[in-house]
Amino acid sequence: MTESSSSHYQVLRVAVTATEKEIKVAYRRAARISHPDHGGDAATFRRVTAAYETLIDPQRRKAYDRSYGAGTVWDASSDDGAHFDAPAAGSRASATVRRPGNGRNTAGDPPVYVPPFEGTGVPLIPLAQASQQVHGMPRKRGIFGADARIQREMRTVRLLTRQVLPAIPSARLINGLQSPADNSHIDHAVLAGYRLALVNSMLLPKGAYAWDGRTLNHGGRAVAPPQLSRVVWAMQDIFPELNVTGWTLVQSPDGNLHEPVIDHHRRPAGALETVQIVNAAGMVRGLKEFLASGPAPNTVNIPVLARLLRGMH
Repeated sequence: MTESSSSHYQVLRVAVTATEKEIKVAYRRAARISHPDHGGDAATFRRVTAAYETLIDPQRRKAYDRSYGAGTVWDASSDDGAHFDAPAAGSRASATVRRPGNGRNTAGDPPVYVPPFEGTGVPLIPLAQASQQVHGMPRKRGIFGADARIQREMRTVRLLTRQVLPAIPSARLINGLQSPADNSHIDHAVLAGYRLALVNSMLLPKGAYAWDGRTLNHGGRAVAPPQLSRVVWAMQDIFPELNVTGWTLVQSPDGNLHEPVIDHHRRPAGALETVQIVNAAGMVRGLKEFLASGPAPNTVNIPVLARLLRGMH
């Protein structure tokens, strides 16, 4: 990646979690080195100044973070000879991990950080934070807290934490993202390797429902699921190296993982399967399969994780 495409955090060589004091110190250091009066490059000094002016202002930094900034697709080689090929833009299945004599890595293997934390200078996020599997929790938005929504999201967090994360050590659950497509929110995002699942949820009575790719029908009436397709496409544009999908979890009032029953019917012409509508049991089964079957499933993609964390509301 060229210097001009580096994010503001990379220009100042600070972590995305840097405090105001750390940003000021980093700016003074970078400005001394890059200032033309001290033999530096004028273009580099302008990038340093622009980065500082954005990150030191809370509102501008917030807006920059919610756009997910500028990212990096990494190619890295670990000490044991494992080679990571980052997918090309638009590719959904080109990354591989090869271990001499050991075959292909699986989702159950210990997580591998890309880029590795050893010898990489200032990391985008601290190792302790990158090692966490769960980041953030559901919280109130605006004046009214919508307790029912928070309880529903907490049920989803418990489901993912107990049923999905233990099977995939590299999986990272991020709760509460600002949508890059509009002013809505993404309740949950699960990242593992080069796959990203966006998860929202809804609560419906027990019964049989039919999903055809566009509408969720119950007893002859259409139920409107959360609008997630636009967000999926927006995130796919932001992270072209990933395979991004959307999942709407339909919860039952009593917590039965197999209720309500959702039948998947033939999709009408032109309907794209960007969002899955599933009950809790279908979510666990489908999400584990989606994340585990991706390329390099035991990879923790640090640049992507850092950008997602900065997008938390």
